[in-house]
Amino acid sequence: MSSRDEHAGLILLVEDNRQIAEMVGEFLERRGYSVDFAQDGVSGLHLAVSNSYDVVVLDLMLPGIDGLDVCRKLRGDAKKSTPVLMLTARDTLEDKLIGLEAGADDYLVKPFEVRELEARLRALIRRDRRQVSSEVLTVGDMTLDTATLRLTRAGQELTVSPIGLKLLAILMRESPRVVSRRDIEREIWGDTLPDSDTLRSHLYNLRRVIDKPFDRPLLHTIHSAGYRLADLETEATATIPTSHIA
Repeated sequence: MSSRDEHAGLILLVEDNRQIAEMVGEFLERRGYSVDFAQDGVSGLHLAVSNSYDVVVLDLMLPGIDGLDVCRKLRGDAKKSTPVLMLTARDTLEDKLIGLEAGADDYLVKPFEVRELEARLRALIRRDRRQVSSEVLTVGDMTLDTATLRLTRAGQELTVSPIGLKLLAILMRESPRVVSRRDIEREIWGDTLPDSDTLRSHLYNLRRVIDKPFDRPLLHTIHSAGYRLADLETEATATIPTSHIA
């Protein structure tokens, strides 16, 4: 194994196709990563919960427990925030939405180029290793503690994916300014930009959690400009001029 560079890390590869697993594992190890393997969902979930990995590469179709259930249990039951890159042969928007809703951070459609897989791993590791400053961000009745990753709105605790939390932190820090799609993508994924559905899918799932159960939306799409997080009702009230009585 070659000496690790700054991006290398410990990867869990959960893949029941031995040929794909061996090909990916050998390539990553040559690039300086350490790789653990699992060939079914039960074993993969056990390893993911029991160890601290930089990224879990998770096939969607697995014996025992499929990749979606592994991801849901990892996020819900085990409360693990380890980045998950899902491998799937399904390329429809609906399938991508389901995977991201289950808690995946990114996905790669089979067949894939192993160098693209490594590039996506590097992007996820860089994002996850960044120092998170301790601050409490508030927009309207929603609050995010970046140290504890506790998200609440109107006193109700909310659960979103790690990418969703990153999206919220970006938009809340800039609120009420509009943030462009390109700026958001580069902040989250660096130079390895995802396809056009990825950010849109994460935003769809984010809206479903932070806006749909409440009276008014906070997340707004600004056509041809980007996205902003703001309480428009409060903004409108603040801009009403105060009348003066002579």
